[in-house]
Amino acid sequence: MTSAAKFLAQAPWNPPSAAVRRCLAALGEPAPDGTREPVCAFLYDLAALREHVSAMLTGLPERCQLYYAVKANPDRRLIAALVPLVAGFEAASIGEIRRIREVSDTASIIFGGPGKKDAELEEALTLGVERIHVESLHELRRLNLIAERRGQVVPILLRVNLHDALPEATVTMAGRATQFGIDEPQVEDAIEEARRSPALRFDGFHLHSISNNLDARLHARLVATYLARVRGWAERFDLEIRCVDAGGGFGVSYDERPDFDWSLFLDTLRPLLDDEPLPGATLLFEPGRYLVAFCGYYAAEVIDLKQSHGRDFAILRGGTHHFRLPASWRHDHPFEVVPRRHWPYPFPRPALEGRRVTLVGELCTPKDVLASDVPVARLRIGDVVLFHRAGAYGWTISHHDFLGHPHPRHLYLEDLSRR
Repeated sequence: MTSAAKFLAQAPWNPPSAAVRRCLAALGEPAPDGTREPVCAFLYDLAALREHVSAMLTGLPERCQLYYAVKANPDRRLIAALVPLVAGFEAASIGEIRRIREVSDTASIIFGGPGKKDAELEEALTLGVERIHVESLHELRRLNLIAERRGQVVPILLRVNLHDALPEATVTMAGRATQFGIDEPQVEDAIEEARRSPALRFDGFHLHSISNNLDARLHARLVATYLARVRGWAERFDLEIRCVDAGGGFGVSYDERPDFDWSLFLDTLRPLLDDEPLPGATLLFEPGRYLVAFCGYYAAEVIDLKQSHGRDFAILRGGTHHFRLPASWRHDHPFEVVPRRHWPYPFPRPALEGRRVTLVGELCTPKDVLASDVPVARLRIGDVVLFHRAGAYGWTISHHDFLGHPHPRHLYLEDLSRR
C-alpha cells in the first residue's frame, strides 16, 4: 500500500460536522435490555452534498452541463438530493436506469458503458433515456434495429478511444488499449454507419478518458484536446455537433496531495470556450466521485487490538466487504479516531498510544486492510474509526456477503436531526 502516514497524522481536511458527531455519539448505545451492537455504519450528510454541488454549479460556463455518474453511489437518497441540482444522470446499466426512475419519472438520463444487451437497450428506450452513448459499430447497428422496430429516432453520441497520450490518473480508459469506446481509426466508419441508420440521430461524441485526475490545469488541456479533435472531425466529415460529453475524472485525494481544484479548472476552461470551438454545442461533464465522496463517512468500531510479529493491528467491526475502495486502490484511507467512553467489561481497557497501527476488518483474509501502519495518538477497543470521503465507490463495489457478516447501517443525518 502507499503510505499516507504523514497526512493521516494531521487533522482531517474536512472535519465532520456537528451533526456527524452527534450521530456517532448516538450510535452503539446499549438497548433497554442491556444488549449492544458495535458501531458499523455509513453516514451521509445530504445538506453538505447539496451545498457542495450547488457551489460547483456556480460559475459553470454557459452551455456547460453537469450530470451525476450514478455508478459512484446509486443510493436513492443521494439521487433524490441531486435531482433538483444536476442537469441529469449518467447510467451504465439498466439497473442504474431503473434506480433513477424509482426516484424521478422525469430526470434526464444518458446511458453509457460497454456490453449493452438488446433487452437493456429496449428497456432503456421504454424508460425514456435522453441519449445513448454508443461503444462499438455492432452496438450501433443493434440499436438502430431496435429503434426502427419501435418507430423511434434515438439521439446518440459515439464514444471514442483517442490515440493521444493522455495525462496520468488513477484509472485510464483511453489513450491505450482498453475495452472502452470506438478505436479512433474507426471513427470514420462509425460516422458513416450512423449516417446510414435512419432510426439514430447523431449528436456528437463522448470522450471520457481518465478517472480521479487531481491536476485541474491538465484536465482543462485534456478538454481542449477533446474539443479540437471533435472540431476536426466536424470539419472533415461535415458534422453538426450538438453535444460533446467530456466525462468526469475530477479527482478526490486520499493522501497528502490536494484535491482537484474545480474553481481553477473552470477559470482555465472558460477562455477555451470563449473562442467557441463548436458553436451551439453543449459541453457535458458527468462526474461521480467528485460529487458524492465528501458527503459520506464509514464508521467502524474497534473490536480488538493485537500485536503480531512486532506490528500492531486494530480489528474493526466491518472491513473491505463494506468498504472495498482502499484495498482495491491500494491506499491508506484517511480517517480519524472518535473516542467513546462506554466500556462494559470489569477488566482494564486495552489501548495504543503514540503507535503505528494497521486497521483491518473482520474477514478471514490478510487482504482485509483499510489503512496500513498509520500513526494514532490513542486508540482503544470500543473507540470508533471514522473514515472520511467514503461517499463514492464504497458499499456498492464491495463483496457484502463474504463470510455472512451483518451489513452496516445506512444513516442520513437529516433524518437523525428530526428525532
